[in-house]
Amino acid sequence: MATDPPITQQITKNHREIKRPPVNVRLEDVEDCLIYDRNGVSTPFKELYQDRKSVVIFNFLCHTCKEYVDDLSRIPGEVLKEAGLRLVVIGQSSHHHIESFCSLTGYPHDMYVDPERCIYKKLGMRRGEMSVESAHPSPHVKSGMLVGHMKSMWRAMTSPIFDFQGDPRQQGGAIIIGPGSEVHFAHLDMNRLDHMPINWLLQLAGVQHTLDLSDKPKIIVV
Repeated sequence: MATDPPITQQITKNHREIKRPPVNVRLEDVEDCLIYDRNGVSTPFKELYQDRKSVVIFNFLCHTCKEYVDDLSRIPGEVLKEAGLRLVVIGQSSHHHIESFCSLTGYPHDMYVDPERCIYKKLGMRRGEMSVESAHPSPHVKSGMLVGHMKSMWRAMTSPIFDFQGDPRQQGGAIIIGPGSEVHFAHLDMNRLDHMPINWLLQLAGVQHTLDLSDKPKIIVV
C-alpha cells in the first residue's frame, strides 16, 4: 500500500525558530529527471542515490555559490569514503560550464547540471529571494555583494559561452538521500545567502568530526 512521503522539517542556522514551510520531498516525482555530466551524457537522477547515501546540493553558479563550492572542494575524498557518502553538486546551467567551474574552484567530487531545472521545479525550490533573519552570517561567503557581482559578471563575460550559467533568480537547496529512496534531510534556500553550513550538513549525513574548511594559513606551534 502506498504511503505519503515524509515531511522533512528544515533546521535553522541560528537555533531560533524561523517560520519556513515544511519540505515535502517526493522522490518519485524527480527520480527519472535527467541530469548531465561534463560531457553532456545524461543519467536519471535516481542513479545518484540508489546504492549509497548521497549529499546532493543544488546550486546556482553565482558568486556566493562559487564561494560555497570553494569550501566544498576542501572536503577530503577519504572523509566521504569513510562515511560511505557521495557528494554531488547539481547546477542549472549548460553542461559546458562544468569543466571550467570545477577548474575555477578546485572541486573534485561529482558535478552535474539540470539545465531545464526539472528537479528544482518539482522539489519546489524558490525562484526569487525571501529575507530570512539570521544571527550568524554564512561562513562560506567571503566577498561583499558588489565585489561578488562584479566577479560573477566577469566570469560570464570571459566564459567561452557568454551566459550567466542559469537563472539568476533560481534558489537551490540541499538534500540527504539514499541508499534507495529514503530521505534523511532537506533544506531549500530562501535566498542566495541561505546555504546550509557544510559541517552541519556532513554531520547530519554521518561524518563524525568537524572539518576545517577555511583557507587561512595554519599556525603550527613547535
